[in-house]
Amino acid sequence: MSTAPGGRADGSANVVSVKGVNKHYGPLHVLKDINLAVGKGEVVVVLGPSGSGKSTMCRTINRLETIDEGEIRVDGELLPQEGKALAKLRAEVGMVFQSFNLFANKTILQNVTLGPQKVRGMGKQEAESVALDLLAKVGVANQKDKLPSQLSGGQQQRVAIARALAMRPKVMLFDEPTSALDPEMINEVLDTMISLAKEGMTMIVVTHEMGFARKAADRIIFMADGQIVEESTPEEFFTNPRTERAKDFLSKLITH
Repeated sequence: MSTAPGGRADGSANVVSVKGVNKHYGPLHVLKDINLAVGKGEVVVVLGPSGSGKSTMCRTINRLETIDEGEIRVDGELLPQEGKALAKLRAEVGMVFQSFNLFANKTILQNVTLGPQKVRGMGKQEAESVALDLLAKVGVANQKDKLPSQLSGGQQQRVAIARALAMRPKVMLFDEPTSALDPEMINEVLDTMISLAKEGMTMIVVTHEMGFARKAADRIIFMADGQIVEESTPEEFFTNPRTERAKDFLSKLITH
C-alpha cells in the first residue's frame, strides 16, 4: 500500500487511512480490498468509469455507507459504528455531494451557521463571523439573506462548500460536486475547490472533471470494478497510464 507524503503505513500520520475495506450490496461486491492513505494537505482525485465504486468508497469515509470488512481511520481515530462518537468524528469530515442538500427554509447564512452552533457548540456571533468569512471566500457573501432557491446551482454548491468548511473539518470529501450543474457553473465551483487545495486543505475528490484532476491533484486514484487499479501522479496517469483499464478509460474521454 502506498502512503501519502509524510504518511506512515500504520495510518498514524495520515488524515485518512482505509485498510482492507470490503463492501457488498447483497451478492454485488462493490468495494474489493480497498487500501488508501491520505496525508495532511494532500489532494487525492478519484477517477473511474460509472459503477466502479468511487462514490461508495467516498461515502464510507464518514460512514454514510457501512463496510463489511476492514477499518477506516480519520486522524488516527477508528471510525465508530454509531452514536455520539460517530457524530463527533463526522464533524471532522466535511462532505459536499452532487445535490446541494441545503435547508430550503433557512437563509444562506443560517445554513452555514447551523452546524457550528449545534455540533461544535459555537456561539451565534462567532458562528456568523466564521460563516460570513467563508461565504466571502467562496464568493457569495452578498447572497447571505437569500433562500437557497433564489441562488443558481453553482452558487448553492459554493454555499454547500462554505457550510462544510464552517465545521473546520480535517478533511473534505467531494462526491461528484459538479455533476448536477450547468456547464457554465462548473468552473466557478472548481475554482473554489482549486483555491482550497492551494491553501492546504486535505481533500478526496470523486469527479469526472479531468482538467481539475490534472491541475489540483497531488495523486490520482483510478478505480474499476470496485478496486483501486492504478495510483499515480496526474502527469503519469494522463500521459502514461499503466493498466489497460486506465488506457481504455482515457481513450474514451479523448474520442467523445
